[in-house]
Amino acid sequence: MVAASSGDWGLKSVVWIFSVAIVFLGLAAAFGGKWLEEVGPRMVGVVAAFCWGGGFIIGGIGIMTHQLWLVYLGYGAIGGCGLGLGYVSPVSTLIRWFPDRRGMATGMAIMGFGGGAMIATPIKESLLAFFYKAPQFLGAEGTVNLVTEGGKRMAEVGGQMVEVVVAGAAQVAAAPVPLQEGVYVVGTGNTGAAATFFTLGVAYFIVMMIASFSYRVPREGWLPAGWTPPSADTATKRMITHKNVHIDQALKTPQFYLMWIVLCFNVTAGIGVIGVAKTMMSEIFGSTLPVIVNSSFAATYVFMISVFNMCGRFFWASISDYIGRKNTYYCFFILGIVLYLSIPYAASQVSVNPVVTWLIMFYAATMVIFTMYGGGFATIPAYLADVFGTKYVGGIHGRLLTAWSTAGVLGPLAITQLRQTSVTNSIKDLASHVDPAAFQAKFGAGMDQLDQLVAAKTVTIGHLMEIAPAGTVDPTPSLYNTTMYAMAGLLVIGLIANALVKPIHDKHYMETEADEANAAPAASKA
Repeated sequence: MVAASSGDWGLKSVVWIFSVAIVFLGLAAAFGGKWLEEVGPRMVGVVAAFCWGGGFIIGGIGIMTHQLWLVYLGYGAIGGCGLGLGYVSPVSTLIRWFPDRRGMATGMAIMGFGGGAMIATPIKESLLAFFYKAPQFLGAEGTVNLVTEGGKRMAEVGGQMVEVVVAGAAQVAAAPVPLQEGVYVVGTGNTGAAATFFTLGVAYFIVMMIASFSYRVPREGWLPAGWTPPSADTATKRMITHKNVHIDQALKTPQFYLMWIVLCFNVTAGIGVIGVAKTMMSEIFGSTLPVIVNSSFAATYVFMISVFNMCGRFFWASISDYIGRKNTYYCFFILGIVLYLSIPYAASQVSVNPVVTWLIMFYAATMVIFTMYGGGFATIPAYLADVFGTKYVGGIHGRLLTAWSTAGVLGPLAITQLRQTSVTNSIKDLASHVDPAAFQAKFGAGMDQLDQLVAAKTVTIGHLMEIAPAGTVDPTPSLYNTTMYAMAGLLVIGLIANALVKPIHDKHYMETEADEANAAPAASKA
């Protein structure tokens, strides 16, 4: 379609697909991390390829048949398992190859995970445009006789009343092919999403299978030529241990749960922005700076999100090799709090004084946030290796990724609920200032049907602003203020948790090499 209709899956319905994928990512990583220590990264990578590629195929079937539960099952649950298994297998392998540069190694691995979006985004857009079929066009809005029934916009086509949508300049500009403003028939055309899912599923499977069979693991005790482990004093100052903590024993330490909080709240705040970044930028600045913030600008912005997310994973993780993991997270939280609070400020200022300075401020703030979002993922495996040792870091990392699963629920829940509350309040406030006669003429229904019209997506803030009294302030730029304040609050909690992380107590370490050698089979029997 070209605009939202009453039968379309709304944001509140589809946003949880990503959450389900992240939940299953964490669960698969939690179980797969320990399994990886037994079967090796190659087997885990192969299973990941089947899950991720197969998840896209099942999700495509769900889109084609308009069965949302299949999208949740395929892309969400099965694909999420593929994500989790594909995430932990290269990380634990690279840490063993680069004991002298753990941060850089994990940054390299997880940079690929984040950088995939940079490559996939233009491919996805090209596929959607290739498979897209425009819906039936009836004509300009003023030339079609429209009526409103149950909040839906209807028109007569071939002697029957069918649902239609009215596409304005914004919707037409967002379409993957050139279209005209006007009235389109719901249920005609093809978005191209299903075919895109099928194509990507096959391509991902092939690439991941090739990568999985390329894994190699260094022999036991291998070290880079000419490198010696840091001295005891240096290791103590940097909170780096030469001993190892078993996977199960790690769960008995306060450090594990403090680091769980550190990762969870850093990711929750990041997801709270990255999931709606394009929409947020368009809504805040699209109405105040429409000449600059158009569809092309928004597409470039999404591309730059991927670039900064990817680069941040390598940059921050590599920096952590020099300043320490704990100090790196201090940077994430302290700088992040300031940046999250700057977004509402920029939004309020651009409403009063619509100049490009505030857009630049917003752009810079969000891009730095995205580097720290990716950097948090890339730094945490090295942080774990420093605190718990390298021998079982794959399994421990897998279990810690349940924090990502939790964040995958908390982030979208916060952003959708807080934003929806702001939208509802803004619509009701605007409607109270609109002339009832103008409302009736615009939407073909009275003010008493406001809730139905909003539910059917007929009444929006944008449409109300078209008939609002002169001088009415558009509330759109302020829709995300509450969300940004909440995200900054989460970072304060993460900052405190990071400050409380201390070296592991000696009682938790494996005492001898023999104990370490016997731990894995003993654990597998338990």
